Amino acid sequence: MVGTALLPGDPGPALSRRHAAGAAGARGLLLTVLGEFVLPTGGSAWTSAFIEAFARLGIEEKAIRQALARTAADGWITAERHGRRTRWLLTADGDRLLTEGTERIYAFTGSQPEWDGSWLLVLARVPDNDRAVRHVLRTQLSWAGLGSPAPGVWITTHTSRQAEVEQVLRQVGVPAQIFTAEHRGGELAALVAQAWELPAIEQRYEEFLAEFAPARAADPLVRLTELVHAWRRFPSIDPGLPPRLLPGRWSGTRAAKLFADRHARWSADAVMQWIRLNKTAS
Repeated sequence: MVGTALLPGDPGPALSRRHAAGAAGARGLLLTVLGEFVLPTGGSAWTSAFIEAFARLGIEEKAIRQALARTAADGWITAERHGRRTRWLLTADGDRLLTEGTERIYAFTGSQPEWDGSWLLVLARVPDNDRAVRHVLRTQLSWAGLGSPAPGVWITTHTSRQAEVEQVLRQVGVPAQIFTAEHRGGELAALVAQAWELPAIEQRYEEFLAEFAPARAADPLVRLTELVHAWRRFPSIDPGLPPRLLPGRWSGTRAAKLFADRHARWSADAVMQWIRLNKTAS
């Protein structure tokens, strides 16, 4: 699955075909399809395979062609002409992006089973007038599991992600101070509430559970795409906190189990459908 952070304009975590229309929806779905089907089946696909698959998802041909062009402009895929036909290949950057994202998404379980009580604390203030940098920093640090309880302050229980955080800060060009810390005083629940909107995340999980409760998939390719597209957003919004910092009945754990079950049920048939589509297109 694609593992990029949530793109601007993408819909929420529960996806149905009625939510998928439009250029923004097509772009997000394309990243999902690239990660779920193209990456593990050779790294290339024909335009006509994308058009056929996305038609089943309710996406118009014009929208998927625009999404392909934009993704190529970002350097994640490249076009290869074969007469009047076009085959799209993952670039090295695209392969890396999707591989890293897929690993994070499949490993995400909605909570952090083991925690020694340590926190990673980051002090990184972006000028108020630099909205673009602030947006990128927030998006990337959120993907790494950090939350901000106060301006310029970021925290996470995942101390092992320090190298990832340092890389984000270098890429964005924001000076920062990084600490490994222990919580010594104050109301910890209040701090967590300031850093993350857990009730809103819980609502997203409930929507996911309702959306994918039925185990039957009339069209496995469509259903698997919708499943992965919905699930890939949770690492961007859920910090994966340890159970003692979560509400008593946290839906994230149940949602992760449902994702794993539905993925196992639908994946083989969906991948075979994609291979047939791409083979027919060639």
